[in-house]
Order: sequence, then structure tokens, then C-alpha cells
Amino acid sequence: MTVGHDWIGTGTAVALDVVLFGAGTVIGLAAALAVPYLMAVRHRIEPSQATPVWLLPLVAPMVSAALGPLLVPYLPAGQARETLLFACFALFGLRLLATLLVLPLVFARLLTGGPLPLALTPTLFLVLGPLGQSTTAVDKFADVAPAPYSEGFGVLAVLYGVPVMGFALLWFGLATAHVVRARRHGMRFAMTWWAFTFPVDTCVTGAEALGRHTGLVVYDWLATGLYVVLVGAFGVAAVQTTRGLLSGALLAGPRPAPPAPRPGTGRTTSGAVR
Repeated sequence: MTVGHDWIGTGTAVALDVVLFGAGTVIGLAAALAVPYLMAVRHRIEPSQATPVWLLPLVAPMVSAALGPLLVPYLPAGQARETLLFACFALFGLRLLATLLVLPLVFARLLTGGPLPLALTPTLFLVLGPLGQSTTAVDKFADVAPAPYSEGFGVLAVLYGVPVMGFALLWFGLATAHVVRARRHGMRFAMTWWAFTFPVDTCVTGAEALGRHTGLVVYDWLATGLYVVLVGAFGVAAVQTTRGLLSGALLAGPRPAPPAPRPGTGRTTSGAVR
């Protein structure tokens, strides 16, 4: 909706967006319901196993909440527009409340169970996803909400976005400190490094939205700084992924554990069994 109308025309862009938005929302809601259900009935999960990865099944509804408002102006005024707007607002609430349930488990595990395994440490950045995306979503609501809701959504965009972005910056610092520690302890590249990209992206759009609604230049600076971090993180993850694919390291299966030595046997310095 932001680029496609210049490339394929507004009508085609709207039609394609309706299909993709509808399919993505249905699949996302199915995942948001099915994964927690299966975690409860098919697995026995301990509190010490909580990680930010638990937030992933809940991501899609908030993405839909932030992107759905782009379609609102293309619907007939009245019932159609308000139905889509409030459906997106409901998706916002679904994701927000679910995050408020899961995030304390992740934070408590981090404080009581110690740092995450090295390969999982980058997933701490996943927490930024719902924070930045929800800030972006309330901004989109304010942009398209009709009277008499426009003023209320405009106030919500600021009163919600400012404190949430503050917490996002706190978590950004905490996650960065854990990543620096993990690197010092030998953390190597893994596909979890892609967690440095999309969550930071949501904070870029959230900070940019706050800059427009508050008029404060500091949020424009914040958005620019986070965008620089995003570009750098994306470049590193892309280069390392390409290198891993070309070398075969990312496609190789797990190495089997070496067999335990039989009782009564030993090895000489040359490796011969005696």
C-alpha cells in the first residue's frame, strides 16, 4: 500500500493487499491459538524453559493490527471502515494482553535461572517486537480513525507510545548487555541473529510515529539511530547467513556425540586404543 500503488497501480495494490492481509491474519490467529494450546496439552514445560521465543506465535496479530489500517481509507465510509478499524484494535488488544502474560515469565526466568544459552541470547531482542509494533499500531489507528474516535486515538498514540518506547529502550540496553557478554563467552553466528532485525525495525517505525504525533525532534533522532543499527544488523546477519549456506555449515545436520569409551580401555597419546 505504501509502494505498490506506484508500481502496479492503486487498484491492483489494494486487491493484492486484501488477499495477503486476510490470509496472513487468519494464519496468524490460528498460530496464536494453536501453539499455546499445544504447549499446554502436549508438552510439559518448566518455568526454567521460558525464553523470548515463546512470543513468536503471538507476533502476527499485532502485525495485522499495524497494517490493517492502511486499508481503511479504501473501504466505504461508515460500517465497513469502522469494522476494520475496530477489528485491528481488537487484534492489538489480543497481542498486548498475551504479551503481558508471557513477558513476566521470560523476565523471571532470566533473573532466577541465569543467562540464556549462548545461541539463544539474541532472542532477547524479540521482546522489542511487540513493544515497537504496538506503538506503531496505535499511531496507525490515530491516522485513519474517523470522528468521534480520532481525538481519542490521537491521545492514545502518545500516552501509550511514550512509556512503551521508554521500556523498549530499557530492554534494548539489557539485551545488548547480554549479547556482549555472550560474545565474550564464545557466542558464534546462528540463525537467532536474525532477531536483531525485525524487532529493531518495529522500534524504528514506533519512534518515527511518536516523532510525528509529539512533534519532538528527539524521536526523529531516535528513529534515525535505530535505523542505522537495523541496517548494520541486517547486513551482518545476511552476510553470515550467506557464508554459512555456501560453506554448508547451516545445512549440516547435528554432529553425533562421540561414543563413550568402554570400561577398561584407554587411549595413548597417539590415539591408539589399548
